Amino acid sequence: MRIIAEKTLVTMSENYSDVGGQIQAWVAEIEKDKFDSPNELKEKYKNASIINSKRVVFNIKGNDYRLVVDIEYKLKIVFIIWFGTHKEYDKIDVANLQYQKKNNEK
Repeated sequence: MRIIAEKTLVTMSENYSDVGGQIQAWVAEIEKDKFDSPNELKEKYKNASIINSKRVVFNIKGNDYRLVVDIEYKLKIVFIIWFGTHKEYDKIDVANLQYQKKNNEK
């Protein structure tokens, strides 16, 4: 799978000093995978939450952090949408959350 906005994920995770290695491990693992459907993804990542046909939430560092992505299965692309603590995650509407480009991103 190809990850879009990987730099955004790295930037988001910089606020959390204890998660860098887990983010790098997740990126390396996802880049090696090729999923054709949410069901295939769920077979490998049993703790992932399938929100809808594209939206998936991954638990990072046990269940301390959450990573929200959209996946285009036919194109084999993973779009980074949101990353934060479990507590922060509980405050968002994950199904309707949209990627917001930061002013300094191009």
